[in-house]
Amino acid sequence: MTWIDTSGRRKIPSTSAIVAFFEWFGDLGMFCGRLARAVFVPRYEGREFLKQFDELGSKSLPLAALAGAATGVVLSLSTRDSLIRFGAKSLLPAVIVISILKESGPIITALVVSGRAAAGIGAELGAMKVTEQIDAIEVSAVNPYKFLAATRVLACILMLPLLTLVTDFCGIFMGWLANTQAEPISLRLFVENGFKNVTFNDFLPSTLKTMVFGLIIGLVACFQGMRTHGGTEGVERAATSAVVLSSLLIILADVVLVRLILVFFP
Repeated sequence: MTWIDTSGRRKIPSTSAIVAFFEWFGDLGMFCGRLARAVFVPRYEGREFLKQFDELGSKSLPLAALAGAATGVVLSLSTRDSLIRFGAKSLLPAVIVISILKESGPIITALVVSGRAAAGIGAELGAMKVTEQIDAIEVSAVNPYKFLAATRVLACILMLPLLTLVTDFCGIFMGWLANTQAEPISLRLFVENGFKNVTFNDFLPSTLKTMVFGLIIGLVACFQGMRTHGGTEGVERAATSAVVLSSLLIILADVVLVRLILVFFP
């Protein structure tokens, strides 16, 4: 591919961007290797892990619940008119339940948590990097990959499925509530009709795939934070890039995982 400058002459694009692209993946691979060694080699930072479990999980709970509730309302309002048009109004509970359980709940939870957790981790570790706190931790004979990165990555992996359950519950409940405003229906009947044809193949793989999303969020955020340079501007870049890259990789991973789920759980 060639570029054309303002004078109309053809220019060959600089290779620096391409080199930086492959360098980023190379650095990420080395980071993953160091992180893997830190995870599987004792001793474990249990107290720090519980702290991150609370920080990334409990404090993300209201956001996940609100996102799920909004999703349920939107699905109920948007699909109701379409189903009435085709004479399939009775399928509304099933459409809401299956849509939330299989795709809307997991992907929305991952993107919402990515916006909060990835920015927080990237900014926190970036600030520690530019103020040389990470170097001080390493000098104190504490492995920063174990103490800082591993605890946050594991917390993201374990908390995403739990937050997804909250999103699913709030989405289904608010979908029912929005539906009752147009046509009263009991919660019991709504749930029975919605879950009538739902199996574990519809629920379990879609929920567990969020562990991959959590891995992406934790890895990218910690990696971007621990490679920060350039003072306060570098911290800002680390937080922004952590959110953008993790969100993009989540969407790409979802495309692959949906295909794999359809193959192994038809």
